Amino acid sequence: MQKDTGSGPSTPSGPTARLRRRRGSNEVPPEVDKGNGSHLLVNDHNKYKSMITRAYSSVWMIGGFALIIYMGHLYIWAMVVVIQIFMAKELFSLLRKTHEDSHLPGFRHLNWHFFFTAMLFVYGRILSQRLVNTVTMDKFLYKLVGRLIKYHMVTCYFLYIAGFMWFILSLKKKMYKYQFGQYAWTHMILIVVFTQSSFTVANIFEGIFWFLLPASLIVINDIAAYIFGFFFGKTPLIKLSPKKTWEGFIGASVTTMISAFVLANILGHFQWLTCPRKDLSTGWLHCDPGSLFKPEYFTVPEWFPEWFPWREISILPVQWHALCLGLFASIIAPFGGFFASGFKRAFKIKDFGDSIPGHGGITDRMDCQMVMAVFAYIYHQSFVVPQSLSIEMIMDQILVNLPFEDQRALYMKLGQIIMERQFGES
Repeated sequence: MQKDTGSGPSTPSGPTARLRRRRGSNEVPPEVDKGNGSHLLVNDHNKYKSMITRAYSSVWMIGGFALIIYMGHLYIWAMVVVIQIFMAKELFSLLRKTHEDSHLPGFRHLNWHFFFTAMLFVYGRILSQRLVNTVTMDKFLYKLVGRLIKYHMVTCYFLYIAGFMWFILSLKKKMYKYQFGQYAWTHMILIVVFTQSSFTVANIFEGIFWFLLPASLIVINDIAAYIFGFFFGKTPLIKLSPKKTWEGFIGASVTTMISAFVLANILGHFQWLTCPRKDLSTGWLHCDPGSLFKPEYFTVPEWFPEWFPWREISILPVQWHALCLGLFASIIAPFGGFFASGFKRAFKIKDFGDSIPGHGGITDRMDCQMVMAVFAYIYHQSFVVPQSLSIEMIMDQILVNLPFEDQRALYMKLGQIIMERQFGES
């Protein structure tokens, strides 16, 4: 959906205008609470200036995103980590009070201690199997990684306990309410940020396709909603976001559904995007794309007009799945943006930050993406991934959970069983 853009009149002085300010002057002017219809983009006199700024930033973001996609899985993961850090920074700042923080030296560092502890725990769980696959050929590294993985959970636990003790020892009289509020706020941020990012990273290593397609659909939906609302928006959609319109919502939904079907066909022809990454290397990928990415051919009915250029149409089965993703990106994911709009109104701010000209902060760009990433992972695991055990799945469990000596014993035992069966059959 199109994001609230433009700037209202300057805030008047006086007691009624004493809204809490943040760096970047993102506070919401009092006029924001006027009735629906007064802040539509079609009525905004500064809309063209805002559109140029927004378009310029979008071109840079899309170009950088395309470059990172080309570089591969590890670089995409690094991009996700950077986005997480910026999101956490913006959200941590939301409830901070300069006066209270001045009396609590080092208290801000506690937030980041919990943040990086959570990062170690989440990514250690997700990527441990792929790390093992990366160092399998080096006996020393294999043993070292095995030890790290074995004690990964207890390490993270004691890091968290260290932060917990740090928090208790930092408590100061008359500051208890503020400190416990910050403690609770930090944990809520960790849940929001790392829940969606864990699903995002899992999607990346299942195949860039399952990360790129959902993320692209949200971008397409956002741009289309902005354009349709910019030129045709007349009917307000929801009070939480006065500039969002039914025209933008419907136009974006149709555009997103068509884009999902077409884009899935384009992306599905590149093995670099469809092959899963089983390790943490950066080499080029080659794999059997599977039945989802092998075209099926349909003959065009005879009653089609002669000017229609194709007599036979090829469709990838994954395109039907893409329609489901497109439907979710059009109808459900925008509610992540509505939630963010309500959240910002509750704190009387216009944007979470000002790091992206014309768009606000990183969190403002990630509201719908967070909802979409979780759905894409659940959909992939429920309707795309085979539910039965495969040789690869069993091998991965053996490599991750059994030490080298046990793997060798298993190999010998399997060889003995196979030999006995062969002799029994003969």
